Amino acid sequence: MKTIIAEKPSVAREIARIVSATKREEGYFEGGGYAVTWAFGHLVQLAMPDGYGIRGFVRDNLPVIPDTFTLVPRQVKTEKGYKPDSGVVAQIKTVTRLFKESEQIIVATDAGREGELIFRYLYHYTGCTTPFVRLWISSLTDKAIREGLRNLEAGGKYDNLYLAAKARSESDWLVGINGTQALSIAAGHGTYSVGRVQTPTLAMVCARYWENRRFTPEAFWQLHIATDGCDEGTVKFSSSEKWKEKEPATELYNKVKSAGTATVTKAERKEKTEETPLLYDLTTLQKEANAKHGFTAEQTLEIAQKLYEKKLITYPRTGSRYIPEDVFAEIPKLLAFIGALPEWRGKVQPKCVPTRRSVDDSKVTDHHALLVTGEKPLFLSKEDSIVYQMVAGRMIEAFSEKCVKDTATVTAECAGVEFTVKGSVIRQAGWRAVYGEEYKEETAIPNWQEGDMLTLKGCSITEGKTKPKPLHTEATLLSAMETAGKDIEDDALRQALKDCGIGTPATRAAIIETLFKRGYMERCKKSLVPTEKGLALYSVVKTMRIADVAMTGEWEKNLARIEREELPADTFRREIEAYTREITSELLSCDKLFSRRDSGCKCPKCGTGSMQFYGKVVRCDNAECGLPVFRLKANRTLSDDEIKDLLTDGHTKLLKGFKSKQGKSFDAIVTFDGDYNTTFVFPERKTTKKFSGRKK
Repeated sequence: MKTIIAEKPSVAREIARIVSATKREEGYFEGGGYAVTWAFGHLVQLAMPDGYGIRGFVRDNLPVIPDTFTLVPRQVKTEKGYKPDSGVVAQIKTVTRLFKESEQIIVATDAGREGELIFRYLYHYTGCTTPFVRLWISSLTDKAIREGLRNLEAGGKYDNLYLAAKARSESDWLVGINGTQALSIAAGHGTYSVGRVQTPTLAMVCARYWENRRFTPEAFWQLHIATDGCDEGTVKFSSSEKWKEKEPATELYNKVKSAGTATVTKAERKEKTEETPLLYDLTTLQKEANAKHGFTAEQTLEIAQKLYEKKLITYPRTGSRYIPEDVFAEIPKLLAFIGALPEWRGKVQPKCVPTRRSVDDSKVTDHHALLVTGEKPLFLSKEDSIVYQMVAGRMIEAFSEKCVKDTATVTAECAGVEFTVKGSVIRQAGWRAVYGEEYKEETAIPNWQEGDMLTLKGCSITEGKTKPKPLHTEATLLSAMETAGKDIEDDALRQALKDCGIGTPATRAAIIETLFKRGYMERCKKSLVPTEKGLALYSVVKTMRIADVAMTGEWEKNLARIEREELPADTFRREIEAYTREITSELLSCDKLFSRRDSGCKCPKCGTGSMQFYGKVVRCDNAECGLPVFRLKANRTLSDDEIKDLLTDGHTKLLKGFKSKQGKSFDAIVTFDGDYNTTFVFPERKTTKKFSGRKK
């Protein structure tokens, strides 16, 4: 008998059908000489510190650096601590028996770093010695599964993938466990979670928040002139210069106004070619789904995974935007399939040879870019359909012709002021015709030549204000994570820096969600806004390496090198252990940042503890309570006296100077809600009662 192990029951069911394992047993399918079983994600994980006999957060125990990590069944948190999940334990028992009774194991967990780790941890935990081979496929269509089973690969081929996954898992444990315990000990109360990837990600959100909030807008003035462009209608020029003072701008405006004409000093015309966009990888799909449809990164990943399991798209957790030559051979047939869908009729040119920009074997790692599979997308929800059609639409764009434009830049001089206007006309719409938006930004410019005299139809002066960088959205944060915080718009350059990013396409959504779950940031429409707790943590760690995006990016680069057999895993492990000792010592010394003084007020929640002032937070000293009250509310810091009013009376007086997320000032009373979270109460507006004068 051979045992096939999949990552989840739904995938196991599809594989079981292909190999005729139709008899359902407890925890597996059987038949045709196969047993097909499954994991529930990670059945086995690294033990928590108590697995090494270390309980509680104790300064003298840090750093915790096991000589060898212990594997345990996946744990669930209970009132008495962490306990093995009973369902997981039962499934491990089933898998262990099947492994032992088999002549061969076929590994069918997701074909990627984490899927490999799921199997290897389970294999080592069970003490299994049965030989195993690898099913490595990029889609779950019947054809792909059958071809994969005919071309099984040696299990040892993916040893380095496992070593990279193991190094990632252990480094996250070392930095996360020790960093969290050290900072929480320094704080004296509460738990401050930090991590190898989550803390640099939070730092990017907080840094952008403060940059935005502390930005001081500066006024500027700009001049504009309008002239008749004949067939092109009125053409509007803007001054090349912007003035920070109104007086010189107004003086020049008056001169321009009386001039009446402008002279063309330069006229440049060029042909501009816009390359087709590359196919989607997961991160690019998540960014565009967030920007265009408001989907969260996690939501997009969940939908993509669902579409993959329905056999509609290829493996979603890919970091490549390219396909290999053998897959390119299938593209004409897939484009014909897409062109027959109602949403894309007329968008795919029949017998058109697909362009090759997204074809490059050397840039395909574990999996190629996202493609539809050719299975009909039936009975999809609205959200599922949106993501599916995004993948299909991007395929048409990626394999269409380039977009070719005629561009023009004309410079004119009037009363000593230089004015410019830019325009473009589409000559070949190419890929821009797919969504029918090719002519929206088209601006035709007359065929003016140097020396032409233009008669002014009007002129104006406008006042503007400089704007800060906007707060991060999930789309911009994903970009920042992908490029280790560098603001890069160029598509090719961003691709080149992918190895230096933080997190992976498969984990970035989970990292962002972790920051929400731990109360470090929240969504405000599409913007990501750090909470008071997030800002308080950032204020402590912002100058430390734990918040250094570039350093974490280098670690990710090294994990990729382990995968490619360019760096020994032991070398990386020693580097992480050395850093763990450094960051533990650094965070333990933060107790001065958490220095406290007594507020003189009892805790309003538990009634037994005393509220202590710590920098930006006031906290109950009863360890079982630990109620936090953050000073910063809506861009205003509450004073000691205002905090004391809140603690003793349950509310403050009416306070002025708060600012909304839109930048508007408001007055409010700060009070506690039923769970002792601070909230605003707004004073009632005084209204004048009208009396009819009639007696009742």
